[in-house]
Amino acid sequence: MAVYSHSVELGAPAAPFDLRIANPGVDGRTGERRCLEDFAEASVLVVVFMCNHCPYAQHVEDTLIRLARHYADRGVQFVFISSNDPEAYPEDSFENMAIRAQEKDYPFPYLYDETQEVAKSYDAQCTPDLYVYRNEGGTFLLRYHGRIDETRPGQGVSTGKDLERALEGLLSGGELTFEQYPSMGCSIKWRPENR
Repeated sequence: MAVYSHSVELGAPAAPFDLRIANPGVDGRTGERRCLEDFAEASVLVVVFMCNHCPYAQHVEDTLIRLARHYADRGVQFVFISSNDPEAYPEDSFENMAIRAQEKDYPFPYLYDETQEVAKSYDAQCTPDLYVYRNEGGTFLLRYHGRIDETRPGQGVSTGKDLERALEGLLSGGELTFEQYPSMGCSIKWRPENR
C-alpha cells in the first residue's frame, strides 16, 4: 500500500544508529557495522529508508546512485537503510540486500534495521523516505525531508530534481525556502510486534 511520509520537525538532530552493513566493501572498511558517527566528516548526510521489493524505491534507485556519485566529492554522503520485515517480504532479507547492493554497485552503505528501532526513531513511513541533514558544528540537523522528485512508477522518469535542489541549497550554505513535498512509497513492512 502506498503512503506518504510524515511531517517531521526541520532542524531536529539526526537520530543515532548502529546497524549491520550488507555491502561491507563499499568504503574499504572491514567492520560489519556503521553508526552515525562514521559519517562525521560529511558536509551533508542523506539518509534514505529503502528496500529491494518496492516499485517506488526501484523507480528512484538509479537516480539516488547517480546523485550519490555526483555529490561525493562535495562532501555529501548517502546511506540506505532497510527496515522491512523479511519474514513477510523475503526479497528484503539481509542476504538479498547484499545481492542488490552488489548488482547495482551501490557507492554507499546499505544498512539493515533488523529491530526496526531506527525507522521508529526517524518516524519513517515509506520507501523511499528521505532525510537530508547538514553538518552544523559537528551535529547533523535535518534541513530537508521530502520527495526525490515528482515522478512515480509508470509516471515519468525519475530526475531527482527536488533532492538536487535541496543539496545545492545546503552546500551553498543557504536555507531551503522552497516547499518540501512529502515522499510517497510503499509502507514500511512492520514486524507484528512493532505494528
